Amino acid sequence: MSLLEIIRFALRGLTTNKLRTTLTTLGIAIGVSSVIILIAVGNGSSKQIQSSIDKLGTNTITIQQSFGGFGRRAAATASARKPLTIGDAVALSDPTKAPDIKQTAPVASANATCSVGTNTSTPGTFDGTWPSWFEASNTSIAKGTYFTNDDVTQGRRVAVIGNTTATDLFGTASPIGQTIRCGGIPFTVIGTTTIKGSNGFQDGDSLVVAPITAVQRSLTGYGGLQSIVVEAKSAGVQDLAQTEINTIMDARHKITNTNNRDYRTLNQASLLATSSSNSSVFTVLLGVVAAISLLVGGIGITNIMLVSVIERTREIGIRKAIGAPKGAILMQFLVEATILSLVGGLIGVLGGFIGSHFKIIGVQPAIVPGSVFLAFGVSVLIGLFFGGYPASRAASLRPIEALRHE
Repeated sequence: MSLLEIIRFALRGLTTNKLRTTLTTLGIAIGVSSVIILIAVGNGSSKQIQSSIDKLGTNTITIQQSFGGFGRRAAATASARKPLTIGDAVALSDPTKAPDIKQTAPVASANATCSVGTNTSTPGTFDGTWPSWFEASNTSIAKGTYFTNDDVTQGRRVAVIGNTTATDLFGTASPIGQTIRCGGIPFTVIGTTTIKGSNGFQDGDSLVVAPITAVQRSLTGYGGLQSIVVEAKSAGVQDLAQTEINTIMDARHKITNTNNRDYRTLNQASLLATSSSNSSVFTVLLGVVAAISLLVGGIGITNIMLVSVIERTREIGIRKAIGAPKGAILMQFLVEATILSLVGGLIGVLGGFIGSHFKIIGVQPAIVPGSVFLAFGVSVLIGLFFGGYPASRAASLRPIEALRHE
């Protein structure tokens, strides 16, 4: 019996019960598309996190206040902890002690609701800082201008706002030159930042940035800073810059035991590495979950093929009685199972590409080419593997017993 005849018999067997064949094919298709889409979601999430970190500045190191742990030891040392100060930011700008640091910017954060007439907005970020913050944090101006060092010295109440804040307060009108009241204090808008978008946790465009002197004088008082943003001269010297930060800060804060530092540094490079590692684990877990559905589809193939063998036992007996070899029977049922998985795989790949064009839980999926080939290849192998037992069972039927089957 030729291969074409075997394929013809296989197709006739599959079309005998079209609904059952369709449902089994659909099971494989769902499994394949799930693998492609879920891995694409994991890859898209990883790219989104990387993009968000890049927007913060690839050479950026952030120093934050560390509050230690809990318990008696932490409480006993809390009073000895020194807050971050503008003096720390100035010391870190010393080119002799910190040759790998380009610039620094102290940050005093406030919580305030801003209003213009009846329109209100509560910025996710309200920071008082220096002009160097814009470059250090990779924040550019879309319209208007930055505030200057003279604005900081004079404590002028001027502000740069993000797109979300501008839309909330002014709609489509230009905010440049307009006055907003934040916490009851008037600030004149002199610029708007370039749209950054959301990182999934915080809206990067919901912000107000003003001279630190104006913010401290009007909203926060002259206590400690929330953070200090440091820009290294290049991505290649971030580790050296972080070492210089630790040396200067330890000396200023009289730190003798590095385990008891009252500050912590966040390096963008290490943050990106950690995020990438977590995203890889997340992607693998999604792939495993999707693979389970593909496995279930394979079990469905076994089920339909076993049912098909039982229903066609008499037909198998007649074919073997008139001389059909065992290999032809075996090949027919293997071809049937392979066709099911092959068609289901192709439909699943198409579904995966279509599904990946839509955002899922706020993430734009990014297809990994390898996942497409892997999912499709596995679907075909599943057809061969799970179709093997029913095919072997059909080929092993004795003609006399098959002919007696009702």
